[in-house]
Parts: sequence; C-alpha cells; structure tokens
Amino acid sequence: MVDVGAKNETRRIAGARGSIVMLEPTLALIREGHAKKDDVLGVARIAAIQGAKKTADLIPLCHPLALTSVAVEFEIDETRPAVHCEVRVETVGRTGVEMEALTAVQIGLLTIYDMCKAVDRGMTITDVRVMEKQGGKSGDWVTGK
Repeated sequence: MVDVGAKNETRRIAGARGSIVMLEPTLALIREGHAKKDDVLGVARIAAIQGAKKTADLIPLCHPLALTSVAVEFEIDETRPAVHCEVRVETVGRTGVEMEALTAVQIGLLTIYDMCKAVDRGMTITDVRVMEKQGGKSGDWVTGK
C-alpha cells in the first residue's frame, strides 16, 4: 500500500459513469416496476452506495476511506435501450476516491444485471469510466460525458 501519511487532508471528489444495455422489454420491466425482484433501481442505488463503502475490502492495496457523501443517479435511455449509472463520491482525506466511484458504478450495474438476468441474460455492462476528479496535489480533472 502506498504511504499517504505525509499528504495533506483535502476535500476529494470523484465522479464515474457506466451503462447497462438491454432488450427493450427488460427496460420496460425496470421502468414500470414490474421486475420479479421488486424495485430494480432502488435496490441498485443501495448496492452502489454499499459498493463505494466496501471498496477497500474488494480492491487489494486500496486505502479504506471515510466517505462523506455518495450520490447515485440512474437515467433510463429508451433509444439505446439502457440504464446509465452516475456516481459522485466525496471525502476529506489524503487520497482520492476514484476507485470508490468506479466500484459503486460497477456494483450498481451488476445489481441491475442480477435482478433482471432471468429475462435478459444478454445485458452488457459498458463504458465504465471516471468522469471527474477534484482535490489533491494533482488538481482537478474533468472529461466530457
């Protein structure tokens, strides 16, 4: 694990995004709340938050962080058809929260897959990436959506 003890504590923010592409009837089940396993996006939101909080347990050499905020948003995309997941994670600490944001997105999308796989095993998780990073010595970084 990298020694971050000498670094200053600063406000750290990271945002990540990803998508799960599916069949139109699967998206309709999610949108209308008719999936057999209940509220897909509600459960996926809680799973994403838990994923952010458990990142250090899942990723070797990742520092455990006290998160101050995890915000999860889902967007239904009728044209693709897909669900997009965007996560913003914040902390005050000595290292960034990019891994927490990426893990949260993946766990949220995996939860959607798990809850809908009985009707659509061909769903594809795609385009998972860091969208922004703020704080720390390397400064701020933002990419286009």
